[in-house]
Amino acid sequence: MEETNFSRLSQLTAGDYEAFLYDCDGTLADNMPAHTETYVEIAKQYGVDMDPAIIDELAGWPILNVVEELNRRYQSEMDPEEFTARKAELYFEHYIGKAQPIIYVTEHLKVNAGRVRIAVVSGGDRRAVQRTLEVIGVSKYVEVLVCAGETPKGKPFADPFLKAAELLGVNPQKCLVFEDGNPGVQAAEAAGMHWVRIDQLKFG
Repeated sequence: MEETNFSRLSQLTAGDYEAFLYDCDGTLADNMPAHTETYVEIAKQYGVDMDPAIIDELAGWPILNVVEELNRRYQSEMDPEEFTARKAELYFEHYIGKAQPIIYVTEHLKVNAGRVRIAVVSGGDRRAVQRTLEVIGVSKYVEVLVCAGETPKGKPFADPFLKAAELLGVNPQKCLVFEDGNPGVQAAEAAGMHWVRIDQLKFG
């Protein structure tokens, strides 16, 4: 299965690209269930019984924006910055060392490193993303990292991907984005970039 997915991914990404921009959680790392658990646990600490499906729906959003959306939906008053800090600590204490690579995507990154420029663009906390990339064995291949709070707007807006292209010195139209969620795809399209949904092996 992994070999088939790798071959399919390689076919989808053949082209005159100068940079590959990968999402981290759910794209390179198989850790979305862990992130969802931490959201649910911290929300409970605030007395909010949230639907875990919301996290899949908002995959790729910066945590601050997710909390703001949760407040809107549940008419709660959770402090976004405090929530983000609590979630980061919980994830670091109990989950981060258990992250597993999504093999066909991490192998695709490694094979193409040196042929094209490599960036990771994530809605996660920089410290958590950096550690996750170390755990799954790809950190040394990543030239540029753009994380939550480092651009005026996060996914689904174009800002994070445009920032990565700028830091790499590559025309956005020469960048290909790898994502597992709709917000990331929307951000790629807003940036004028082609994209691959790795969970569907779909090109757009």
